[in-house]
Amino acid sequence: MDLGLTETQELLKNAAREFLENECPESHVREMEEDPQGYSPQLWNKMAEQGWQGLMIPEQYGGAGLDFLDLCVLLEEFGRALVPGPFLSTVLGGVVPLLVAGSEEQKQACLPLIASGEAIFTLALTEPSARFDEQGVQAQATVSGNQVTISGTKLFVPDANVATHMVVAARSAGGVTLAIVPTNQAGVQVRQLLTIARDKQCEVVLNNATGELLGQEGQGWAAVQEILNRYAVGECAYLVGLAQMDFEISVDYAKERVQFGRPIGSFQAIQHKCADMVTDVDGSRFIMYKAAWSLNTDQSDQQMAVNMAKAWTSEATRRVVAHGQQIHGGIGFTKDYKIQLFYRRQKRSELAWGDGDHHRELVAQQLGI
Repeated sequence: MDLGLTETQELLKNAAREFLENECPESHVREMEEDPQGYSPQLWNKMAEQGWQGLMIPEQYGGAGLDFLDLCVLLEEFGRALVPGPFLSTVLGGVVPLLVAGSEEQKQACLPLIASGEAIFTLALTEPSARFDEQGVQAQATVSGNQVTISGTKLFVPDANVATHMVVAARSAGGVTLAIVPTNQAGVQVRQLLTIARDKQCEVVLNNATGELLGQEGQGWAAVQEILNRYAVGECAYLVGLAQMDFEISVDYAKERVQFGRPIGSFQAIQHKCADMVTDVDGSRFIMYKAAWSLNTDQSDQQMAVNMAKAWTSEATRRVVAHGQQIHGGIGFTKDYKIQLFYRRQKRSELAWGDGDHHRELVAQQLGI
């Protein structure tokens, strides 16, 4: 059984790690936490030059023509470096909806702009009910031809403060309808929320905001499910990279920190925590890539694989960062020390698009219990 990466994926992984070590050091992550935009346009353009925003975009639209599994390799490196900004929002909340439901005209209009870094997208799905199912979509949409008019409130919309476009899910007469909504209009009001991760999640109030129909009226939920599956696994990939780096930092600290005349890593309690950490990291990586492969190859069990991956990875990586904090002791909770960055960012991805309890419930439903 070969679980290794392909040559292309190894090259992508190594190039991404080298690039991010140089362009996205800890100082940049901290700077972007305080920045109102939450990302650097200069770094964003450099990533576009690497072809990352267009990684999954077919070559005829200006992209690299790679697949979702390749993207997960890249997102693991993003988690390792804690890359801030709207990359996940744009690629998973913009490229994926366009590939899944967009018309040829919409792909030609939007995908080249995403690939070049000119457009920033996000997915506006959840509302104050905080539900991830079809009944949670209550914003109202009126469809006239290809134009959609939407009113309602969307909550926890990632990076809406810098997005040029949103893919909005709203309810019309026929069911859930998707629309591409430009953000530079009077009917779109965005307010940033204060979060533990200091990421840029937003409340978006739509008041007769207008957009372009994406897919068929009333048939949007099937597309939303495909988008959510890829978004959830993408967050799992980010979590795996984050947990791997947290583990490495903690092991290094355990080897170097001396207490009672010996390195703390020589104590059994610390050793067992490190053993649990590496077990959880490797388990998360395996189940994440299994889910990514299931989506990539359209396996019949892909829904179960996705829900299992998000349920396990959300909680396994939480255990990893908790152990990392405990190994560091009091210093691990100070803002001056790096390890707390991983602790706070883990919580963001753990809750994104359904936490462990939500996805366990979906697994149970598929088991018929």
